Amino acid sequence: MIKRILVANRGEIAIRVIRAAKEMGIETLAIYHEVDKSSHHLNFATLTKQINGSTPKAAYLDINQIIEIAKSTDCDAIHPGYGFLSENADFSEACEKNGIIFIGPKAQSIRAMGSKTQARKIMFEAGVPIVPGTLEPINDQTSGKKIADEIGYPVLLKAASGGGGKGMRIVRNENEFTENFESAQREALNSFKDDSIYIEKLIENAKHIEIQLIADKHNNYVFLGERDCSVQRRHQKLIEECPSTVLDEELRQKMGMVALNAARAVDYTNAGTVEFLFDNNKNFYFLEMNTRLQVEHPVTEMVTGIDLVCEQISVAMGNTLSFKQSDIQLKGHSIECRINAEDPYNDFMPDIGRILYYQEPQGNGIRLDSGVNLNNEVTMYFDPMIAKLIVYAKDRKLAIKKMLMALDEFKIGGLKTNIPFHKAIMNNSEFISGKYNTNFLTSVFDYSELPELNFEEKQMLAALSVYFKENYKPHCNTTENNNNKFGNNWKQSNLHIRRLI
Repeated sequence: MIKRILVANRGEIAIRVIRAAKEMGIETLAIYHEVDKSSHHLNFATLTKQINGSTPKAAYLDINQIIEIAKSTDCDAIHPGYGFLSENADFSEACEKNGIIFIGPKAQSIRAMGSKTQARKIMFEAGVPIVPGTLEPINDQTSGKKIADEIGYPVLLKAASGGGGKGMRIVRNENEFTENFESAQREALNSFKDDSIYIEKLIENAKHIEIQLIADKHNNYVFLGERDCSVQRRHQKLIEECPSTVLDEELRQKMGMVALNAARAVDYTNAGTVEFLFDNNKNFYFLEMNTRLQVEHPVTEMVTGIDLVCEQISVAMGNTLSFKQSDIQLKGHSIECRINAEDPYNDFMPDIGRILYYQEPQGNGIRLDSGVNLNNEVTMYFDPMIAKLIVYAKDRKLAIKKMLMALDEFKIGGLKTNIPFHKAIMNNSEFISGKYNTNFLTSVFDYSELPELNFEEKQMLAALSVYFKENYKPHCNTTENNNNKFGNNWKQSNLHIRRLI
């Protein structure tokens, strides 16, 4: 039985976990670094506790500190969210050694899938189709170049211990190999403290299809359909949808069973995702397994009606899954847009600043998983994603229309966001057709399609500029308590801006 969960994360995923726990009658403890002392997620937790580190990121990665806080505050379990320590086998192991339930897979499963070369070897032995390439990590250029010549260009260099596009480079001919290999190694070492690289044949014009699965401690394995995550920029996912436009029921079942075989091969429990490349001939190849909850899990929840986080907590308590494979049906269509604090008109440079105006979209079939609110500070210390906008409709055509409406309604003032970029994609004929692939943003999408700021947006920016130039004082930017109750000047300013626009 779990009575209190420490949420080892921040932002929107922390709020997501806290809400699920609250629904199950479980208390929560939210942790925060000094730069997050006014963070929105602190308003939802039962308790809060400050963590310290040489940098904000280091604080959230401090296993010993987080374990000690959990023990001193009587937390039975820890949910890592995604990112930070979510795929850290040492963290999972430390929780177990200290009698704390880790809401995620066992350490050995994380380790098995954490090394991309080891994962490929395990999948190969389990009969899971893999992209042609190396099964062992490579540390020197000479060996790497020889293997690339044997596989045939173009090839893809990847960090053996990595993910999220870090340490990844495309090499189209032997003349490009040395520079890209060295660059990939540097980034891999900086990101993962391991400069090992592995090499795959580049599968071009492929879709990125992933299968959501969950398993309990009683050997019950279920997959919950697929997600199409092919809209990517620099190997970072930006838009996800469920179901995919390219899978029929026969292919869905086939890929789902392969994903479950992959999970069984590493004795997997809790929620996880097996990612595949899907080519034009309907062949699919194992890419990697994410041993955690995915950022894009809401689209699966919308079409299946299953709360994945509640199910994660239940499974961690030792309960059997609350559903069987035969219960899973995909109904309707869901799309998610990742809302980032970045400037799409300036090569997507990350932006920072205080949120001076905030209006959330509302309506039937619209869900917003947000980590921010009015007056929150978006800093340079973390990933620029500040919210996830999710819509649901009875079919894909209506879901796209609903997303456009929600994007129009979503107003964030004080910093730049990629909302105009998402609008342009929703209006793009290739995206609307569903035929887009992972090369969509590099080869098809025309960035001149980005809409100019409309009259209303220009009014809002002008109002913000004028009002805060005249009325903003430094002492206004503090919160009076932990309940998001700002000073009257902030409330009045927001009302004033609403009148102006």
